[in-house]
Amino acid sequence: MPAPAVAPALPYLSGYAPELLEQVRGLIAQGRLGEVLRQRHPDRHEVRTDRQLYDHVAALKTRYLRNAAPLSRVLYDSSQLARPDALLQTLGTHTTVSRVQGGKLKAKREIRIASVFKDAPAAFLQMIVVHELAHLKEREHDRAFYALCTHMEPDYHQLEFDVRLWLTAMALERAGREAAPGVSPDAPVATP
Repeated sequence: MPAPAVAPALPYLSGYAPELLEQVRGLIAQGRLGEVLRQRHPDRHEVRTDRQLYDHVAALKTRYLRNAAPLSRVLYDSSQLARPDALLQTLGTHTTVSRVQGGKLKAKREIRIASVFKDAPAAFLQMIVVHELAHLKEREHDRAFYALCTHMEPDYHQLEFDVRLWLTAMALERAGREAAPGVSPDAPVATP
């Protein structure tokens, strides 16, 4: 008698309705999750360098958050790639660094976006940038925070779900490569 199939763990999708998770598991079982995401989000963005990313974020900030504190740095952060589970924790960060300069306290704000988004669909980069920009005004993930996110990107919630699906597809692909004999786990990941 064959062993029952084990449902894949979906760490990026915790908190979603069980019915939705079953649909995702169905797509995974059919091997169609990446295909569905490619059909839904076929276009890649052209924001490849830290300078281009800064310009992209600054344009959005100017459009939606003119009165927010200025940004000192915006960059792609490759430090998350050192640990395979790191993306589960942080896709982007917004930090404020305070320094005493003369007799005044100066604050510098910085946004870091996980470098996995360099090769992401344009909508996914937009979602993570909007998320981090919203932290300029709202610290907590509360109603006001998500209202600001949807003001800047009306499809924010759908895009956040799609990013979680995309991360799930990448994790499954990586796990499949690690299980395959003769395939290096450090080989480049083809994004869905």
